Amino acid sequence: MQRKQFTQLLNDILKPDSIADFCPNGLQVEGASEVKKIVTGVTASQALIDAAIAENADTILVHHGYFWKGESQPITGMKKRRIAALLNNDINLYGYHLPLDIHPEIGNNAQLAKLLDIEFTGGLESGPNSVPVKGRLKTPLSGEEFTAKITQVLNRAPLASLVRKEKIETIAWCTGGGQGYIDLAATQGIDAYLTGEASEQTIHSSREQGIDFFAAGHHATERYGIKALGELLAEQHGFDVTFIDIDNPV
Repeated sequence: MQRKQFTQLLNDILKPDSIADFCPNGLQVEGASEVKKIVTGVTASQALIDAAIAENADTILVHHGYFWKGESQPITGMKKRRIAALLNNDINLYGYHLPLDIHPEIGNNAQLAKLLDIEFTGGLESGPNSVPVKGRLKTPLSGEEFTAKITQVLNRAPLASLVRKEKIETIAWCTGGGQGYIDLAATQGIDAYLTGEASEQTIHSSREQGIDFFAAGHHATERYGIKALGELLAEQHGFDVTFIDIDNPV
Protein backbone atom coordinates (compact mmCIF):
# COMPACT_ATOMS: atom_id res chain seq x y z
CA MET A 1 0.00 0.00 0.00
CA GLN A 2 1.25 3.49 -0.79
CA ARG A 3 2.23 5.60 2.21
CA LYS A 4 -0.49 8.19 1.55
CA GLN A 5 -3.17 5.49 1.52
CA PHE A 6 -1.72 3.87 4.63
CA THR A 7 -1.76 7.19 6.48
CA GLN A 8 -5.41 7.67 5.56
CA LEU A 9 -6.21 4.12 6.69
CA LEU A 10 -4.68 4.72 10.12
CA ASN A 11 -6.45 8.06 10.46
CA ASP A 12 -9.76 6.44 9.52
CA ILE A 13 -9.25 3.84 12.25
CA LEU A 14 -7.97 6.12 15.03
CA LYS A 15 -9.59 9.48 14.17
CA PRO A 16 -6.77 11.68 15.55
CA ASP A 17 -8.65 14.92 14.84
CA SER A 18 -11.27 13.95 17.42
CA ILE A 19 -9.05 14.75 20.43
CA ALA A 20 -6.45 17.39 21.35
CA ASP A 21 -3.06 15.89 22.16
CA PHE A 22 0.48 16.69 23.32
CA CYS A 23 2.16 15.55 20.09
CA PRO A 24 1.43 15.18 16.37
CA ASN A 25 -0.53 12.01 15.62
CA GLY A 26 0.10 10.21 12.36
CA LEU A 27 3.17 10.25 10.14
CA GLN A 28 6.03 11.85 12.09
CA VAL A 29 9.07 10.89 9.98
CA GLU A 30 8.70 10.14 6.26
CA GLY A 31 10.39 7.09 4.81
CA ALA A 32 9.58 4.60 2.06
CA SER A 33 6.76 5.46 -0.33
CA GLU A 34 5.29 1.95 -0.09
CA VAL A 35 4.35 0.24 3.18
CA LYS A 36 5.02 -3.51 3.20
CA LYS A 37 6.69 -4.56 6.45
CA ILE A 38 5.55 -2.96 9.73
CA VAL A 39 7.08 -3.17 13.20
CA THR A 40 4.90 -2.09 16.12
CA GLY A 41 6.05 -1.21 19.62
CA VAL A 42 5.21 1.01 22.57
CA THR A 43 7.94 3.65 22.18
CA ALA A 44 10.15 4.75 19.27
CA SER A 45 13.35 4.12 21.19
CA GLN A 46 16.69 3.43 19.56
CA ALA A 47 16.32 -0.23 20.54
CA LEU A 48 13.01 -0.49 18.66
CA ILE A 49 14.46 1.28 15.62
CA ASP A 50 17.45 -1.08 15.60
CA ALA A 51 15.10 -4.07 15.87
CA ALA A 52 13.01 -2.73 12.97
CA ILE A 53 16.13 -2.33 10.83
CA ALA A 54 17.07 -5.94 11.60
CA GLU A 55 13.55 -6.97 10.50
CA ASN A 56 13.95 -5.02 7.23
CA ALA A 57 10.86 -3.00 8.13
CA ASP A 58 9.88 0.03 6.10
CA THR A 59 7.45 1.34 8.74
CA ILE A 60 7.40 1.66 12.53
CA LEU A 61 4.10 2.23 14.32
CA VAL A 62 4.18 3.28 17.99
CA HIS A 63 2.17 4.75 20.84
CA HIS A 64 4.97 7.04 22.04
CA GLY A 65 6.53 8.86 19.10
CA TYR A 66 8.36 12.19 18.83
CA PHE A 67 7.92 15.98 18.89
CA TRP A 68 6.10 16.37 22.22
CA LYS A 69 4.93 19.78 23.35
CA GLY A 70 7.55 21.36 25.57
CA GLU A 71 10.43 19.13 24.51
CA SER A 72 13.72 20.60 23.32
CA GLN A 73 13.43 21.39 19.60
CA PRO A 74 17.03 21.05 18.35
CA ILE A 75 17.70 17.72 16.64
CA THR A 76 20.88 16.81 18.52
CA GLY A 77 22.22 13.91 20.55
CA MET A 78 19.75 11.09 21.15
CA LYS A 79 17.06 12.66 18.98
CA LYS A 80 19.51 13.13 16.10
CA ARG A 81 20.69 9.52 16.30
CA ARG A 82 17.14 8.16 16.29
CA ILE A 83 15.94 10.31 13.39
CA ALA A 84 19.13 9.69 11.42
CA ALA A 85 18.63 5.94 11.74
CA LEU A 86 15.08 6.27 10.41
CA LEU A 87 16.09 8.48 7.49
CA ASN A 88 19.20 6.48 6.60
CA ASN A 89 17.10 3.31 6.41
CA ASP A 90 14.11 4.93 4.68
CA ILE A 91 11.73 3.97 7.53
CA ASN A 92 8.41 5.68 8.13
CA LEU A 93 7.58 6.51 11.75
CA TYR A 94 3.94 6.77 12.79
CA GLY A 95 2.87 7.69 16.31
CA TYR A 96 -0.62 7.70 17.81
CA HIS A 97 -0.93 8.76 21.44
CA LEU A 98 -4.35 9.67 22.94
CA PRO A 99 -6.27 8.40 19.89
CA LEU A 100 -4.87 4.95 20.65
CA ASP A 101 -5.60 5.26 24.37
CA ILE A 102 -9.30 5.97 23.84
CA HIS A 103 -10.23 3.74 20.89
CA PRO A 104 -13.24 1.72 22.09
CA GLU A 105 -12.04 -1.61 20.70
CA ILE A 106 -8.27 -1.66 20.13
CA GLY A 107 -7.33 1.18 22.48
CA ASN A 108 -5.08 0.78 25.51
CA ASN A 109 -7.93 1.24 27.98
CA ALA A 110 -10.16 -1.21 26.12
CA GLN A 111 -7.45 -3.84 25.78
CA LEU A 112 -6.44 -3.60 29.46
CA ALA A 113 -10.08 -3.98 30.49
CA LYS A 114 -10.39 -7.09 28.33
CA LEU A 115 -7.30 -8.64 29.91
CA LEU A 116 -8.42 -7.89 33.48
CA ASP A 117 -12.09 -8.83 33.04
CA ILE A 118 -13.45 -5.31 33.51
CA GLU A 119 -16.79 -4.30 32.02
CA PHE A 120 -16.74 -0.76 30.58
CA THR A 121 -19.63 1.49 31.68
CA GLY A 122 -18.55 4.95 30.51
CA GLY A 123 -16.08 7.80 30.63
CA LEU A 124 -14.82 9.18 33.91
CA GLU A 125 -14.88 12.68 32.42
CA SER A 126 -17.88 14.22 30.70
CA GLY A 127 -17.91 14.28 26.91
CA PRO A 128 -17.44 11.66 24.21
CA ASN A 129 -13.64 11.24 24.39
CA SER A 130 -12.81 10.81 28.06
CA VAL A 131 -9.26 9.55 28.50
CA PRO A 132 -9.93 7.97 31.92
CA VAL A 133 -12.81 5.51 31.94
CA LYS A 134 -14.83 3.54 34.47
CA GLY A 135 -16.52 0.19 34.79
CA ARG A 136 -17.10 -2.85 36.98
CA LEU A 137 -15.14 -5.99 37.67
CA LYS A 138 -17.02 -8.88 36.12
CA THR A 139 -16.25 -10.79 39.32
CA PRO A 140 -15.76 -8.65 42.47
CA LEU A 141 -12.33 -9.21 44.01
CA SER A 142 -10.57 -8.18 47.18
CA GLY A 143 -7.66 -5.78 46.80
CA GLU A 144 -5.25 -8.63 47.35
CA GLU A 145 -6.97 -10.80 44.76
CA PHE A 146 -6.95 -8.02 42.18
CA THR A 147 -3.26 -7.37 42.88
CA ALA A 148 -2.55 -11.03 42.20
CA LYS A 149 -4.60 -10.92 38.99
CA ILE A 150 -2.69 -7.88 37.69
CA THR A 151 0.62 -9.57 38.54
CA GLN A 152 -0.35 -12.73 36.67
CA VAL A 153 -1.79 -11.00 33.60
CA LEU A 154 0.84 -8.28 33.12
CA ASN A 155 3.78 -10.30 34.48
CA ARG A 156 4.55 -7.39 36.77
CA ALA A 157 3.59 -6.81 40.41
CA PRO A 158 1.80 -3.47 40.78
CA LEU A 159 2.37 -0.86 43.43
CA ALA A 160 -0.84 -1.14 45.46
CA SER A 161 -2.46 1.05 48.09
CA LEU A 162 -5.19 -1.09 49.64
CA VAL A 163 -7.32 0.96 52.02
CA ARG A 164 -10.71 -0.76 51.86
CA LYS A 165 -11.90 -4.00 53.46
CA GLU A 166 -14.71 -4.60 51.00
CA LYS A 167 -14.31 -6.30 47.64
CA ILE A 168 -13.73 -4.12 44.58
CA GLU A 169 -16.82 -3.84 42.42
CA THR A 170 -16.46 -0.50 40.63
CA ILE A 171 -13.19 0.64 39.11
CA ALA A 172 -11.81 3.51 37.03
CA TRP A 173 -8.67 3.26 34.95
CA CYS A 174 -6.34 5.07 32.57
CA THR A 175 -3.28 3.36 31.13
CA GLY A 176 0.14 5.02 31.28
CA GLY A 177 0.70 8.14 33.35
CA GLY A 178 -2.88 8.74 34.47
CA GLN A 179 -2.40 8.92 38.24
CA GLY A 180 -3.80 12.45 38.38
CA TYR A 181 -7.31 11.16 37.72
CA ILE A 182 -7.54 9.34 41.06
CA ASP A 183 -9.26 12.31 42.69
CA LEU A 184 -11.93 12.40 40.00
CA ALA A 185 -12.56 8.70 40.56
CA ALA A 186 -12.79 9.24 44.30
CA THR A 187 -15.34 12.05 43.95
CA GLN A 188 -17.55 9.63 41.99
CA GLY A 189 -17.47 7.07 44.79
CA ILE A 190 -15.56 4.46 42.80
CA ASP A 191 -13.96 1.60 44.74
CA ALA A 192 -10.59 1.46 42.98
CA TYR A 193 -8.40 3.29 40.50
CA LEU A 194 -5.87 1.63 38.17
CA THR A 195 -3.17 3.30 36.08
CA GLY A 196 0.45 2.87 35.07
CA GLU A 197 2.33 5.22 37.38
CA ALA A 198 2.13 6.80 40.83
CA SER A 199 3.22 10.18 42.16
CA GLU A 200 4.05 10.95 45.79
CA GLN A 201 0.67 12.55 46.38
CA THR A 202 -1.24 9.67 44.81
CA ILE A 203 -0.91 7.45 47.87
CA HIS A 204 -2.20 10.21 50.14
CA SER A 205 -5.19 10.63 47.81
CA SER A 206 -5.86 6.90 48.10
CA ARG A 207 -5.59 6.81 51.88
CA GLU A 208 -7.51 9.99 52.62
CA GLN A 209 -10.34 9.38 50.15
CA GLY A 210 -10.79 5.65 50.76
CA ILE A 211 -10.09 4.44 47.24
CA ASP A 212 -7.88 1.44 46.46
CA PHE A 213 -5.09 2.31 44.03
CA PHE A 214 -2.95 0.27 41.65
CA ALA A 215 0.04 1.43 39.57
CA ALA A 216 0.73 -1.44 37.21
CA GLY A 217 3.48 0.11 35.04
CA HIS A 218 3.35 2.71 32.27
CA HIS A 219 4.84 0.36 29.71
CA ALA A 220 3.06 -2.74 31.01
CA THR A 221 -0.39 -1.15 30.75
CA GLU A 222 0.26 0.24 27.26
CA ARG A 223 1.63 -2.78 25.41
CA TYR A 224 -1.71 -3.95 24.22
CA GLY A 225 -3.27 -1.15 22.17
CA ILE A 226 -0.43 -0.91 19.68
CA LYS A 227 -0.26 -4.72 19.53
CA ALA A 228 -4.00 -4.89 18.78
CA LEU A 229 -3.67 -2.21 16.09
CA GLY A 230 -0.95 -4.24 14.38
CA GLU A 231 -3.07 -7.38 14.56
CA LEU A 232 -5.99 -5.52 12.97
CA LEU A 233 -3.75 -4.32 10.12
CA ALA A 234 -2.49 -7.86 9.55
CA GLU A 235 -5.86 -9.62 9.76
CA GLN A 236 -8.05 -7.13 7.91
CA HIS A 237 -5.59 -5.55 5.46
CA GLY A 238 -2.95 -8.23 4.88
CA PHE A 239 0.12 -6.39 6.17
CA ASP A 240 3.22 -8.18 7.43
CA VAL A 241 3.34 -6.93 11.05
CA THR A 242 5.70 -7.81 13.89
CA PHE A 243 5.15 -6.58 17.45
CA ILE A 244 8.43 -6.05 19.30
CA ASP A 245 8.27 -5.53 23.07
CA ILE A 246 11.23 -3.49 24.29
CA ASP A 247 10.71 -4.02 28.01
CA ASN A 248 10.68 -1.03 30.35
CA PRO A 249 10.23 -1.47 34.13
CA VAL A 250 8.60 1.95 34.57
